[in-house]
Amino acid sequence: MVYFSLASEGFLTGENMFNVARQSVYIVLVSMAHMIVLLTGGLDLSIGVIIAMTSIVSSITMISAWSGAGSGVSAILLGCAAGIGAGTAIGAVNGIGVAVFRVPPFMMSFAMSWIAFGIILIITAGLPVYGLPEAFSDVLGYGTAAGVPVPAWITIGLVILVYVFIDRTRMGRYLYAIGGNRRTAELSGVATRFYLFLAYSMTGALTSVAAIMLTARLGGGESVAGMHYPFLTLVACLISGVSFFGGVGRVQNVVMGALFIMLVENGLARIGLSSYIHTIVISGLLIFAIVANNYRQKLLLTVRV
Repeated sequence: MVYFSLASEGFLTGENMFNVARQSVYIVLVSMAHMIVLLTGGLDLSIGVIIAMTSIVSSITMISAWSGAGSGVSAILLGCAAGIGAGTAIGAVNGIGVAVFRVPPFMMSFAMSWIAFGIILIITAGLPVYGLPEAFSDVLGYGTAAGVPVPAWITIGLVILVYVFIDRTRMGRYLYAIGGNRRTAELSGVATRFYLFLAYSMTGALTSVAAIMLTARLGGGESVAGMHYPFLTLVACLISGVSFFGGVGRVQNVVMGALFIMLVENGLARIGLSSYIHTIVISGLLIFAIVANNYRQKLLLTVRV
């Protein structure tokens, strides 16, 4: 951060920080969603395609339900519900595969990514979907309330709700227990299958909400929207202290991790580096986070012994 502030005069300005915060709402929300399955010792590589599926389904539904006249509020609500339902369904299928059939999370979410992406290509032929009601973008994409972007208010509200769920309820503690040792949690009477299913479904639902706001920002449905999010959110979670092995992680830290990723990307862009360099730098952060995670895990095992 010090380097970026020295290399770019406008990096630490209030305007730039506001822009970073505005652009961060999507990755903050999706990173928090990814954290939920990581707490259980899982992984979700289908996050990107959940965003794409939500974007396409919500857009097509809105266009089909909107007459072209008026604000199209009912069409917007129907489209949002359909999109969130589609994204949640992908998460639920992941949850069933992992919880009931014990498919490894990596393989389950990876396979679902390609299945869902294939469905998207069949529906759209890879083309974007435009022609949405203007009110959709005016409110959920560019709208403000009390000077704060509407997507930011939605994200803040969901961050608070998830924080309370994870840190202040018995169900949240069960997710930590499953990530710590699933077998021990089962022997303690925890319904591990149900909570794994719940975790993946919640990840799908929260990711879908972010996808709705991103679609409103873009002004249409995109079949490739969010394809880099599995990578970015994994980095955000790991550098914020979420364990790759499960059982460790805090919502507030993940929010800070996501903001840090966006600050790095913003700084790299402001000093004129290409997107290819961005990928190299973020990948380096991922490797560093995994190495640090492994070292911390070994240290904890040593202390316990």
